[in-house]
Amino acid sequence: MTVHFPFQNSYSALPDSFFARVAPTPVAAPRLIKLNRPLALQLGLDPDLLETPEGAEILAGKTVPAGADPIAMAYAGHQFGHFVPQLGDGRAILLGEVIDRNGVRRDIQLKGSGPTPFSRRGDGRAALGPVLREYIVSEAMFALGIPTTRSLAAVVTGEHVIRETALPGAVLTRVASSHIRVGTFQFFAGRRDTDAIRRLADHVITRHYPDLLQAKRPYHDLLATVVARQAELIARWLLVGFIHGVMNTDNTSISGETIDYGPCAFMDTYNPAQVFSSIDEMGRYAYANQPRIGLWNLTRLAECLLPLFSDDQEKAIAEAQDILGAFSDQFSAAYQAGLRRKVGLFTERDGDEALIQDLLDAMAKNQADFTLTFRKLGDAAGDPAAGDARAQFMDPAAFDEWAKRWHERIALEPQSAAERQAAMHAVNPLFIPRNHRVEAVIQAAVNNDDFAPFEELVKVLAKPFEDQPDYASYADPPLPDQRVLQTFCGT
Repeated sequence: MTVHFPFQNSYSALPDSFFARVAPTPVAAPRLIKLNRPLALQLGLDPDLLETPEGAEILAGKTVPAGADPIAMAYAGHQFGHFVPQLGDGRAILLGEVIDRNGVRRDIQLKGSGPTPFSRRGDGRAALGPVLREYIVSEAMFALGIPTTRSLAAVVTGEHVIRETALPGAVLTRVASSHIRVGTFQFFAGRRDTDAIRRLADHVITRHYPDLLQAKRPYHDLLATVVARQAELIARWLLVGFIHGVMNTDNTSISGETIDYGPCAFMDTYNPAQVFSSIDEMGRYAYANQPRIGLWNLTRLAECLLPLFSDDQEKAIAEAQDILGAFSDQFSAAYQAGLRRKVGLFTERDGDEALIQDLLDAMAKNQADFTLTFRKLGDAAGDPAAGDARAQFMDPAAFDEWAKRWHERIALEPQSAAERQAAMHAVNPLFIPRNHRVEAVIQAAVNNDDFAPFEELVKVLAKPFEDQPDYASYADPPLPDQRVLQTFCGT
């Protein structure tokens, strides 16, 4: 049988200015590393056929499946605050779209599939390490319940790519609700092409937000919806200690999914100023800066939509500012609600925010592990003597002082100790993609062609909230000599 993709493409039906038609560049000897079988089934694909040599050739871009309409999408973007009028898919090619089993339209894209007209002298390829990192982290984010692009497959190409040295080449098959970004709107705004902006906005509304089709002010409501989704998304990032690393406007998805896992990382010790990305020298995208940058990016989207709001620019600006003004309260509401859940509070009382902030301040001062502090706090919610949250603090007395106030506060809650512990464990993961684990997986694969550590890590991260005694060591923070101080983009 032949591998069949039930493509129903819509983006490639837009005008030619939205993309460049380009086929993937064939590779020498594709070999499947990993297929996400549950995701394949969700997309209406046959995982058994995808695991055949024919399937590997499709997932590597060596063969283009029937019904595909491969394109590289055009977009612009602010990169570290500087506007670049043309970026586009420089090493990614959208094969097409399918309707999944829930009736949701999903993009299927090959990342690392060769040069495109947007490659800017790049080779259009991907090295194995970044492909594994994106597979691991995107699937971990999905398991954590955070909106994200997904990874369908990873394939080695049988060729090398040249970065600082020769590295094994690979291709990631990425699945997204769409790959439309703030930068997609900026591409046309930079060209003052209002007709294209309107066409793009109409496409986004039809595809992602069909409830707005009958709205009196659909473009205003589109901005408001994207603002709300980004506020919620970034709050969720902070609640698990995630740092995107490169929150450029071309990496901000209109659908509200986390996209473009480059130099991303999860914090070990809690530090609001934490930066891992090697290219973020000024800390623009540090952990605690992410809400501010999210609003900055959304403001750039609002600028693009102004011509659709009103012919009166002052009126349009005032309306956009009113919509953007909701971001801070929306983010704060989502973030504070999430923090209350993390510490086992189900009702709101005066002083709760200060109580939680005092914990965060003590964690920062005492270099407490972000993930384990909250997880162990759940143990202590059931029994004040249980758990070792205090062991995460350089000065355990700092935790003891706070814990006394916390136990007084949770005593006012109606839930039983067992109910509180279960609820806390349901939102405080035990397992995250710790940087040293991800790096160890990459080194085993790149240096020894050994993918067993990768398989095991992916397996553990698929159940982040469950105790997994056989894999307990995966919850451990890094030893001093295991700490990863920098992460890299991979382009």
